[in-house]
Amino acid sequence: MTRYHLSVTAPMLLIGLLWGVPVQAQWSLVDTLLTRAERGSADAQFNLAVRYDFGEGVSEDATEAARWYRLAAEQGHADAQFNLAVSYDFGEGISEDDTEAVRWYRLAAEQGHADAQFNLGVSYADGEGISKDAVQAYMWLDLAAAQGTGEQREEAARLRDLTADAVMTPEQIAKAQRLAREWETAHPR
Repeated sequence: MTRYHLSVTAPMLLIGLLWGVPVQAQWSLVDTLLTRAERGSADAQFNLAVRYDFGEGVSEDATEAARWYRLAAEQGHADAQFNLAVSYDFGEGISEDDTEAVRWYRLAAEQGHADAQFNLGVSYADGEGISKDAVQAYMWLDLAAAQGTGEQREEAARLRDLTADAVMTPEQIAKAQRLAREWETAHPR
């Protein structure tokens, strides 16, 4: 099944790519990010990781990106947790490890990250990094569909319904819907 890929902050891409910020100014921004990242700022660590991922103001380096994603992810930064999971899922800058991918998808999904919820649902549906579980797949895909927009919402709903039609009993569907409602109640937006 299709998975969603990297979460990127729009300002980061816009500054470097669309507005044509001079190279010297980008170096200054990278130096500032590096200083803040080394001091432990999760946001700076995440933004620095994105720069390494896409080669913005630094040489593209997936290993360095994964290192900075991890530092931010360990502080609970949901986008960093998602991107670290993607790194594990696809073996980008780090050894491919489906179990670790699921671990990080779950941490981000529990914070309401829709792409992580989607990918966690797909992991449960496919049995990649975790045992197949149609109820959990349905629940996470349902949550992703509830907060996604446009094409993302449609794809999550399509995969949720496909899972239900293919392998679930009415009782399992009811259980998954109940779990999704309980999750939403425990995690108000």
